[in-house]
Amino acid sequence: MTTYYYAVASQRFLLEEEPFEEVLKERTRNYREQEKEIDFWLVKQPAFLEAPEFTDLKAKCPQPSVAIISTNQTFITWLKLRLEYIATGEFQAPSESIADPLASLETVA
Repeated sequence: MTTYYYAVASQRFLLEEEPFEEVLKERTRNYREQEKEIDFWLVKQPAFLEAPEFTDLKAKCPQPSVAIISTNQTFITWLKLRLEYIATGEFQAPSESIADPLASLETVA
């Protein structure tokens, strides 16, 4: 089992109100320069929020939501300090309630 760290917010806040695309581009560029494997993912309508242990978090987060999921706790902590209006935490997967940590409930039209 792997520990995943997350930052979750409304899609409107993170993808429209914040210059978050630039943060991801810079982070990706930095990883390539260091020849480091990508350890973060952006997931719209993250399925892990459907797990029973996330009922309260899902109720508090405006929908539709988006999550940045990472195996790098420091990156998620940095996001929390930079963005402020996001929820952060961690979970272990795969587990009984979270089969795929990167699964999305969003359907592609």
